[in-house]
Amino acid sequence: MSNTFRSLANPNYRLWFSGAIPSNIGTWLQRTAQDWIVISELSDKNASAVGLVVFLQFAPQILLLPITGLTVDRVDRRKLLFITQFLMSMLALILGFLVLSNNVALWQVCACAFGLGCVAAFDAPARHAFVADVVSESELTNAVSLNSLSFNTARLVGPAIAGLLLAWVGAGWVFLINAVSFIPLLTALHLLKTRMPAREVDNSVENKKSTANFLDGFRYIADHPAMRIQIIMTFLVCSLGMNFAVYLSSMTVHVFEGHAAQYGMLISIMAIGSIMGAMVTANRSKPTMLFLTLAASGFAISSMAAALSPNFISFAVALVALGLCLQMFMTSSNTLIQLSTDRRYRGRVMAVVLATAMGSTALGGPVVGAVSDLLGARWGVGIGGVLGFAAAALGFWFMRKQGREERKIKI
Repeated sequence: MSNTFRSLANPNYRLWFSGAIPSNIGTWLQRTAQDWIVISELSDKNASAVGLVVFLQFAPQILLLPITGLTVDRVDRRKLLFITQFLMSMLALILGFLVLSNNVALWQVCACAFGLGCVAAFDAPARHAFVADVVSESELTNAVSLNSLSFNTARLVGPAIAGLLLAWVGAGWVFLINAVSFIPLLTALHLLKTRMPAREVDNSVENKKSTANFLDGFRYIADHPAMRIQIIMTFLVCSLGMNFAVYLSSMTVHVFEGHAAQYGMLISIMAIGSIMGAMVTANRSKPTMLFLTLAASGFAISSMAAALSPNFISFAVALVALGLCLQMFMTSSNTLIQLSTDRRYRGRVMAVVLATAMGSTALGGPVVGAVSDLLGARWGVGIGGVLGFAAAALGFWFMRKQGREERKIKI
């Protein structure tokens, strides 16, 4: 256990980690409430409407890519995170008041989701790169895994609480609670002002060319074959597999004929597997391509098992395995790329990585929604497994190719 939580010995990371926990819980409160009111109140139980909201929330990761990575590498990340967290709290506040006014419409939820996506386009790469500013290289793998553990522990607790709050006080108050949950992280970022070491920023003439900066992340990835394969694998897995808000809400309403509490329970059950996956990666010294490929294979198999599950219990068991494999894949991919990237380019590279993950999720949201509406919710789950098998096949092919090249060099 001491090895699993070794990064918490770093006082700065401990402060960041403790502030992020309530913020992460609040985020999952809002996500659960947002998706539920869309499918149950603002549309005719339409999974495509949820897919549209998912698209608007994650599409800015692609649209703003030319400036997000550059911004993360060129500005003080602590200050940037303070701004993004504050704006997120304001958007939650606005959505809460809209719902409490009893005049909320689908287009307003879509507008808030798009605004949140624009802010998150800067926040996500800044968060990932900021961890490397707080901890040493030897602590990075563990710190990234603990971040995932914190996020998925929140995913376990948040939706379950959201399901109860939706029944007791309504979605409006859930959004307001999320707005308040940002206060601990904002406080932690303020306290880190005097505790963080100065970060070196590359202000060379070459680095001031905005076009060059935008393309640097792509060039860096293009020069590293393993990164290229990991990016493609991430696209395949995330495009349909990460849209659990769409297919779980559709399964709840159409297959199990459940309510908000059951929807929150399904997300929490999936988070149990995600926490297990984060614990597994936290105990590893460094991820490998083989581990990444095996995780993709496990994701594909568990997705198919979930799609074919005959009842709620077997579906829940399959969700645990799905969450486990998906988390191991995502954490290992992000960590492996960060460890392989020069610090000067880490923000730009991570912007490309996260734009791939979130952007593919945005593109896949309407697809999963349409498939769920036209063919059934089970098909919405199963199509993710098909692309999971494709990602695993690509990983095995690359490792085999690498093995042949290494043997030629030895000969």
